[in-house]
Amino acid sequence: MPRFKLFPQPLTKTAFAPYGDVIETEGATRFTINDGFAERFNDLAAIDVTADGGVPLLNIFRARPRPQPIEIDLLEQHPLGSQAFIPLEQTPFLILVAKQPEFESLRLFISNGRQGVNYRRGVWHYPLLALEKQSDFVVIDRGGAGENCEVCHLEQHAWIEIE
Repeated sequence: MPRFKLFPQPLTKTAFAPYGDVIETEGATRFTINDGFAERFNDLAAIDVTADGGVPLLNIFRARPRPQPIEIDLLEQHPLGSQAFIPLEQTPFLILVAKQPEFESLRLFISNGRQGVNYRRGVWHYPLLALEKQSDFVVIDRGGAGENCEVCHLEQHAWIEIE
């Protein structure tokens, strides 16, 4: 089987727009609160978790880096809700998304470590990809009844290797 390498592009709001939101303070609407002692960066992502009676869950995921090269053999999607990942440390991580669960549709992004992402409901993506070290992420996703994780195994695999 031929090996196809994926190379990450910087995570930007424009490039990521077909898949969801980039969560960052850069360019966000902000205003001063708490008598001038804090700033609020407002409405950073479209959290969508209430379909079929779903409720928002606030979680922490602890991710370990995978051995490289990382074989990409599956994608997942959440048909009943969005899913947001916000790094708690300033450590870059990878984001692999696709419009369809097929090799030709794969797009790889790298966060600068201060950016998070919110996958829209139904967006195909690879599970969380920590890079440099074990990293914690705040995750906002859907709780409640119904099947909210569909996994598709890819016929054609790809590999990620970051130097």
